Amino acid sequence: MDALWLHIVQWLHTLGLHVDSCAAPATVTERLDMSSLLALAAALGWASGFRLYAVVFLVGMMGALGWMPLPPGLAMLQHPVVLLVSGFMMLVEFFADKVPWVDSAWDAVHAFIRVPAGAALAFGVFGADNATMATVAGLLGGSLSATALATKMTTRAAVNTSPEPFSNWGLSFFEDGLVVAAVWLATQHPVAFGAALVVMLVVSVLLLVVLFKFLRAVLHRVSRFLSGSPGVA
Repeated sequence: MDALWLHIVQWLHTLGLHVDSCAAPATVTERLDMSSLLALAAALGWASGFRLYAVVFLVGMMGALGWMPLPPGLAMLQHPVVLLVSGFMMLVEFFADKVPWVDSAWDAVHAFIRVPAGAALAFGVFGADNATMATVAGLLGGSLSATALATKMTTRAAVNTSPEPFSNWGLSFFEDGLVVAAVWLATQHPVAFGAALVVMLVVSVLLLVVLFKFLRAVLHRVSRFLSGSPGVA
């Protein structure tokens, strides 16, 4: 694994990213302040509801490159094997999320993965130092992940009722950018991320209310059509 990591470092050097092969272990000894830790835990939980593998890869790569110190409970994310697996799954999810109805099936399967994973990642932010805060962060991360996942699945189901694929693609690319922006904002400007998170949660609640009514109406019309009830266009 050490040889593989050295090859990765050399490849990054050719791209102009000069990384010390020992930088990753050194940075984890640095300390993050409480606002940064809370923002990171919230971002990991919330963003995992949209793109779990992208979150794991991005945070792990930021730690491996020395761009930010990772808490001890998240140090494993920067291991070369974890980076390779999460990077591969990130690519698979990227393309699966662009295909109408395949994206909904993918989300349905990962509903049993993203929420506990979001809780575990948030837990890991404090896990090595503070069991009480780790438990609170885990509960918060799981709740945020579930909220994001419910918003994503409901929105995608509504968009997939349209026969054209462009709205699905546009929404998927928007989610990609949203996850990257959330991780960056949480690690660079934790207070600003907190304010943005409140706004995103309000929007999520509004979308869930509106789209739930829409989907219920669509399902009702479909069931009436299949049953042969008159008056259904």
